[in-house]
Order: sequence, then structure tokens, then C-alpha cells
Amino acid sequence: MPAKTSSPAAEPLVLKEKLTWKKVRRNLYKYRGIYVMLLPVLLYYILFAYAPLSGLQIAFRDYRPGRGIWVSGCIWFENLIQFFSGPYFWRTLRNTLLISGYTILICFPAPILFALLLNEVRLKYFKKAVQTISYLPHFISLVVVCGIIKEFVSTTGLFNSIVVAFGGEAANMLMDPGKFRSIYVLSELWQTIGWNSFSFLPAQAGFNTELNHAAAVDGAGRFRRIWSITLPGLMPTIIIMFIMRIGQFMSVGFDKIILLYNENIYETADIISSFVYRKGLIESNYSYSMAVSLVNSLVNFALVVLVNKISAKVSETSLW
Repeated sequence: MPAKTSSPAAEPLVLKEKLTWKKVRRNLYKYRGIYVMLLPVLLYYILFAYAPLSGLQIAFRDYRPGRGIWVSGCIWFENLIQFFSGPYFWRTLRNTLLISGYTILICFPAPILFALLLNEVRLKYFKKAVQTISYLPHFISLVVVCGIIKEFVSTTGLFNSIVVAFGGEAANMLMDPGKFRSIYVLSELWQTIGWNSFSFLPAQAGFNTELNHAAAVDGAGRFRRIWSITLPGLMPTIIIMFIMRIGQFMSVGFDKIILLYNENIYETADIISSFVYRKGLIESNYSYSMAVSLVNSLVNFALVVLVNKISAKVSETSLW
């Protein structure tokens, strides 16, 4: 007769040792080298991430730099009420949602498709050359990038030369409110497609090659193998990257917008972050800008938590 195997329930339970201060001190001494290496990281986050949080109270005070935070009187939610009832709330909210939505819709799947195409290239040197060329825009200074964009879309720039060649009229495209979002999204795609694809290329290298070979023997073409094998394998990476991207949904790329926009295109280019910049640093209205920035950050945080929770339930993949 076959030998009986003991069930997991019959196995004795291993109880965790009770954590005591003596054991904590012993572990601290035993792994002191690791904790010393960790100390600069902790100090960095304490000094530059958590200590500045005390300044958030500026949003609820009538803050003046000469008086200081603690002496400034409390005005509670007056700044928030002023922003929500003001003339710029709906304009900045609409522009933020549209620009960020278009950017995610176009610039998020593009690196995935680019990585899938690169993975199918068999010529090693050609593949490396394409990767290098696509990575280069990421390392160019944003100020230089915005200068290039302004030159290309100016009246005498490259794009207007093409328009004139096809019988159109030359015009400064950055003065046209209807063209700003397209300029922003397309330039963002050019900057990020190569660098962001790097997150998906190593993930494909870890796939089971035997499964691909078996599918090829069974008659599955390249597109079928990508759809049925590669994409499902990439899905955990895609979900994590998407959740992290959603965390920046309300921030967009305000530094790039500030370098590109002008008063003529505020109607379609002005977002919440650029509005905070103008109110805080240009008009020196620190309390008002802090209140708007705080709402923006809270919305970003709420979006990350919500998307992460949905992802955990639907796909069992999440950040925490």
C-alpha cells in the first residue's frame, strides 16, 4: 500500500518569536553596516519630503513672508472657495484633463508598441542604432527642446516651410490656441517613446522562449504570438507603469508648458500647475497658490489609490 502523506493541517505550526527591545538592539548591531548605508536615504526623505509638509498650513493662512507662518492669521478655506468660484477654475481644470488625457492616450501605448517592434528586429546593429537614436531626445535639456520646438513652428520654421510647399499660409503655430495641444503631445511623444520603451524591453527578454517556439511550430504567426504570449507576459509591467503614470495625471508637464505658452494661448494651454506658478512665483500670492497646489496633489493621490485598488481586484497586480 502507498505510504500515507501527512496533510498540511497535521503539521505543527511554527509560532513567530515575540519581538523584544533586546532582539531589536541585537539586530541593529548585527546589521549595523546596512543600517548605516540606509541612514543617508532616511535623512534625505526626512529633510526634503516630510519636514516641508509643515508648510502646507500656508494654504489656510494669510501668509506674508515678512511675518512668517506662525504669526500669519488663519483664513481656513477662503483660498479654496476663491479658486473654485473664480473664473479660472474650469479653464485650468479642462485644459489639465484634456492635455493629460491626450498624453496618456497617445504617449503611454506608443512605447509598448515600439518595444514590441524592436523585439522582433533580428539585425543586432540596426536594433541598437534605432534604440540609441530614440533615446537621445530624453537626454536633451528641456530648455533646448522647447527652443527647437519654437524654431520649428515659427513663421519661417521647418513645419511652415512644408505647409507653404503644399500651398498653405505660414503662421506662428504657437500663437494658435487650437494647435497647442497637438504640438505638446507630439513633442512629448518624440521625447519619451524611446526612453519609456526601455521599461518593456528587458521584460520581454525573460519570457519563455520554448513557448514561443512551440507556438511557431503550431503555425502561430508573429502577430498571434505577440497577442497571445508577449502581451500577457508584459501585462504586470504595463499595469504598474500605468498606475505610476496616473499619479502624475494632474501635474502634466507644467515646466514644458511654461516654456512654450504665451498669453495668446492661455485658453487652451493654461493648466492648474502653470496657474499655481503664476500666482505663487510671479504674483507672490503664496497662500492662494499653495491651496490650489494642495488640491492638485490630493487629487493625484486619490487617483493613484483608486486605480491601484481597481487593478488589485481586476488583475491581481498592484503597487501595494
